[in-house]
Amino acid sequence: MGFLSSFLGVFGFAVGIPLGLLVGFFLFVYSETKRVKDPVVRPISELGPNSLQELLPEIPLWVKTPDYERVDWLNKFLLDMWPFLDTAICKIIRSTTQPIFAEYIGKYQIKAIDFDELSLGTLPPTVCGMKVLETNEKELVMEQVIKWAGNPNIVVSLYVSSLKITIQLVDLQIFAAPRITLRPLVPTFPCFANIVVSLMEKPHVDFGMNVSGGDIMSIPGLYRFVQETIKKQVANLYLWPQTLEIPILDESTVAIKKPVGILHVNVVRAQKLLKMDLLGTSDPYVKLSLTGDKLPAKKTTVKRKNLNPEWNEKFKIVVKDPQSQVLQLQVYDWDKVGGHDKLGMQLVPLKVLNPYENKEFILDLLKDTNLNETPHKKPRGKIVVDLTFVPFKEDSNKFGGPSEGYSRKESGIDIVSDDEVQEGAGLLSIVIQEAEEVEGDHHNNPFAVLTFRGEKKRTKTMKKTRHPRWNEEFQFMLEEPPLHEKIHIEVMSKRKNFSFLPKESLGHVEINLRDVVHNGRINDKYHLINSRNGVMHVEIRWKVV
Repeated sequence: MGFLSSFLGVFGFAVGIPLGLLVGFFLFVYSETKRVKDPVVRPISELGPNSLQELLPEIPLWVKTPDYERVDWLNKFLLDMWPFLDTAICKIIRSTTQPIFAEYIGKYQIKAIDFDELSLGTLPPTVCGMKVLETNEKELVMEQVIKWAGNPNIVVSLYVSSLKITIQLVDLQIFAAPRITLRPLVPTFPCFANIVVSLMEKPHVDFGMNVSGGDIMSIPGLYRFVQETIKKQVANLYLWPQTLEIPILDESTVAIKKPVGILHVNVVRAQKLLKMDLLGTSDPYVKLSLTGDKLPAKKTTVKRKNLNPEWNEKFKIVVKDPQSQVLQLQVYDWDKVGGHDKLGMQLVPLKVLNPYENKEFILDLLKDTNLNETPHKKPRGKIVVDLTFVPFKEDSNKFGGPSEGYSRKESGIDIVSDDEVQEGAGLLSIVIQEAEEVEGDHHNNPFAVLTFRGEKKRTKTMKKTRHPRWNEEFQFMLEEPPLHEKIHIEVMSKRKNFSFLPKESLGHVEINLRDVVHNGRINDKYHLINSRNGVMHVEIRWKVV
């Protein structure tokens, strides 16, 4: 039976091959050729969803999500710059990993760890889409979707005892959606102080790893374990709201200084002032200001015909940097006609003051700040002032903590309620940033008028624009929080030339200050009343002493 089956198999093979070749030859020679049809060309709009999926297995992000924009120019830039970026990034990787490798040398019989090969390959990452987010803060926020299917050549050699173990990374693929924030924006090149990076979703990282020539990722269960571990570790470090902050500029030199406290000044008296009038007297008054402050100087009343005036007048001045700012005291003789004569001046550095401590100064008046002034010149008299620096409640820890009588904490937590906040005085700071879509019937030269407790303050006028940017700050020293008060801001337009309608209202807004007192700060945009599309951007702060 076995012999018969073998014989039939050989016979069928010997006969079948010639017969099949003969039949195929006759069919090739005598069969008619069919005409090849032209392909059918149809618009994409006529194709169904199945056909589109076959043509476009992966729809670009800028198609699926309209708020993402195409950035072909950026991908072209990365492609051209990639050879140089590859070299620069590899240098950073070597310098960063060198101290990390050094920590393991000598442990577990490890003699050395080094890169045999380090290259990111020839394929750069691809930015699939980018969008820019608008915020009310001084920052620029961008979100990207990045894919990288690279061909890196990364080989690490591990010398353990007398063995050399090579670890090679292959087939690297990364999918990530980072958010990059440039903040704060400052008027110093490159115009931002920090780069803040965070991930909006867990990244997808896929790669192969060869150890001494063998692919260890083929071990059952190891691939999934490594994937989940990488996602978890990266998410713990950089998944939003966690961030990676990269400093670019020194914030101490570029950041706009914010108020940190109040300087209480009591101008007590002056003694033996110079005689500037014809009758042998003077009409003195004192001007007070801080260096680095653009606010108008404060003035005492004028004491007529008095060389030893007594004022006892108290002032409050906002302090932004007590380590560098200096109090300027200038004594003038008031004249009804012409300029006022300077009787003398003196400077007091704020760094000599201890927080919450009242200190009296008896100062000799000088002609100016020239340190080379001869000491034998005619004396100009003396001035007596009392100074106390009181930090704001939120900044008190910077200056040794709050002092008794100025602030209170319970169990380390600030208690904020209507009854409590009414007791504290503080500083109300209002920054009028900008307006949008303000349009007048006759002219567009907008300026803003701020009204609070009957006091009016105005910004500068911006000529011929519907989008004015003022960025001007106004401050009000208050004895109690403005819990039940409002501020009124009106945008006006003024024509300089003669006109029957020289001024025109472009819209107004009223802002309740209750939320500011409780939250400490609001930064928002408000729709203008009596304006078609006008919007006002205002930042308000309340700091309690």
